[in-house]
Formats: sequence, C-alpha cells, structure tokens
Amino acid sequence: MIKSLILDLGRLRLTPLAVTQVREKGQLSRPHLRNPTWFLRKERKMRDNHVTSENKSFVQEIVQDKYGPPALIKGVATYDQSKREELVKTEKIESEPWTTASRRTGVIARKIGQYPLWLKNGERIRTTLLQIVDNHVVKYIPPELYKPAQVPSVAKLNSYGCLLVGAESCDPSTLTKEYCGLFKDSGLLPKKHLVRFLVSPNAAIPVGTPLNVTHFRVGDYVDVRGKTVDHGFQGVVKRHGFKGMPASHGVTKTHRRPGNIGGGGEKGRVWPGTKLPGHMGNRWRISKGLRIWRINTKYNVMWVSGSAIPGSTNGLVYIYDTILPLRKHKTAPPFPTMFDQTLEGPDDIWFDAVHNFKDETITFQPEE
Repeated sequence: MIKSLILDLGRLRLTPLAVTQVREKGQLSRPHLRNPTWFLRKERKMRDNHVTSENKSFVQEIVQDKYGPPALIKGVATYDQSKREELVKTEKIESEPWTTASRRTGVIARKIGQYPLWLKNGERIRTTLLQIVDNHVVKYIPPELYKPAQVPSVAKLNSYGCLLVGAESCDPSTLTKEYCGLFKDSGLLPKKHLVRFLVSPNAAIPVGTPLNVTHFRVGDYVDVRGKTVDHGFQGVVKRHGFKGMPASHGVTKTHRRPGNIGGGGEKGRVWPGTKLPGHMGNRWRISKGLRIWRINTKYNVMWVSGSAIPGSTNGLVYIYDTILPLRKHKTAPPFPTMFDQTLEGPDDIWFDAVHNFKDETITFQPEE
C-alpha cells in the first residue's frame, strides 16, 4: 500500500518550492519598496502640544545658542569650537599624510541648475551647478567595527572604514527619539539626510567637522551619483527612442508599439534585455570623470562639466573623488579635508583655461 502510494506521487509533476535564480539585470536594479530592518524610523507622528509661537521662537534661540546656526554661506558665524569640544564625546582622530592609495570622504549636494562657461579660446562648455548644503561629519566607524549590509566582493573594500555624513539641519521636534540618538555624541543638530562613505583609515575626519566646497579644487575630477527622474511606466518610444510605425497606409493601432521582437523559432521566448515597455527612471546612476571648472566659496557652489548629471533640479546628489585611473589625483588634495576655513581669499576660483567674466574681453591699442 505504501509502496504504491510512493509510485503514484512520483508520477505527479510537482512545482518546486525553491526560488528561481534571477538572471535579468532589470530585476536586480528595481527600487526597494521597504526599508531594511536596520533603518531607524525618522519622522514621528505630529501632535498638537499647544506651544505658542513665542515659546517656539524661544526654543529656537536656545537651540541656536547651543549648537550655532547652519554653516551655509560664507561669513555666517559657524559653530563655536569651545562649545563643540564640550558637546562632542568621541575620541579625536590624528590625521596622516596623503598617499595615492588614500580614499577621501564625499559630500552631499543639491543640483540647482545648468550654466554655460566659455574657455579662453572661445569654446563654449555646458556645466551643472552643485551646491554643498550644510555638511558635517556625524560618526566614524573603523574597519574592524564596520559591518556592511552586503559583503563586498572586492577584498580591498574590507580594509575601509565608514564615515557618516549628514546634510541640512532640521528641527529635532519633528523627528523620533531613536533617530535623534544618532547625533547624541556629535554635538550637531539632527540632519535631514545621512550618507555613508567608505574611507581609508588615514582619511578619517573628527566628528563634527564641517565639509564645504573647499574639500575639492578646481581642475580636479569627481564622480557624481544621483537618482534619475522617475517617469513611471513608459512605452518604447519614450523609454528607448523607437521611431514607431507610419500614421497611415494601412497601419492599424500600432503607431507607437515595438512591433515584432523575433520571439519565435528555436528559442521560442523573449531574450533577457529586450527593449520593451516598462518602468523608466528612479534608478541610481553615476556620472564619472567630471571636471570642476569653477568654485564659489561664498555659497558653496561648484561648476562641473556636463548637463546629464542624474537627478532632477533641487535633487540630492553625492560627490566624491573619481575612481577613473587616468583622472585620479596627481598631487595631494586637501587631506583629509580643508580644516582652515577662513573668510579671506576670493569668493570665485576659476580654472586656468576658463575665461573670467570680470576680466577684459576687448583691448584697444593707442594709435601712433
């Protein structure tokens, strides 16, 4: 009886329970619908606590008196160093000299628009303006304590530490207690945005150090990472640039369709990677090897080459030193960052090949 039952079950075609391996790249790059379990809840549920406007202004004055105003514009009073030493409870980090194997931290910026520049030979170049917004170092995790969510495939990345950088100070009353606890030992106001950068141990920066546009130099090359504009579900004409079919002469309801994709014959299936309708945008992309043509130290703005930087206007991007071998630093940059942030010096720093608008363009020679 038992033997016959086993034979009957063996003849059935049962569906396996194991998950099939995903081989299509589009499946792997889909946006996550849920945050990982180790993410802290950021925004809390707002309740009417019956605080008057006078009390709110008083609380803001106390907070700014303790932490100082955000360091966005050159000339605005930044955080008092004596107060910072009292608030910061972490150990100080000693800086080491720069080497070619060093890896510095990046910064968080906003894409604020495009602007043309002209070289001294008359050539016109297209640039994008990126503003570094109130960046500060929140925390440093050494390599022996840093445990990434995904184990890096490159063995070299295991020797890097993690530097947590925050941007844009905000009101602590709008955030949860768990999220504000991340800034407990940094002496900073809670930040709206947090980003992790892998750095070499000799490029670690003390907690609470501000980061601005002087972290980079004109003429250097950087990589910019951002999330592309979300267009939703689109067809092949807009998503892949297909021409479409004629509007008349017997064409019926196939004007903007992809047409035959050659799925018959021996293969009898759709090849992975075929250009078909689908979700367009909302993907992380990196523009590599962009040169810095101009820097404004007053408003922390830099002009980088190109007009195809991923992201929408006023969107967040991450800037760091390029990883392209032929465009890496040949000389020592501000390492690990520019600590001496004085108010002296010009507001605008131009690359040598770029024409300065304040210079004369036409000169006249006196007649003999």
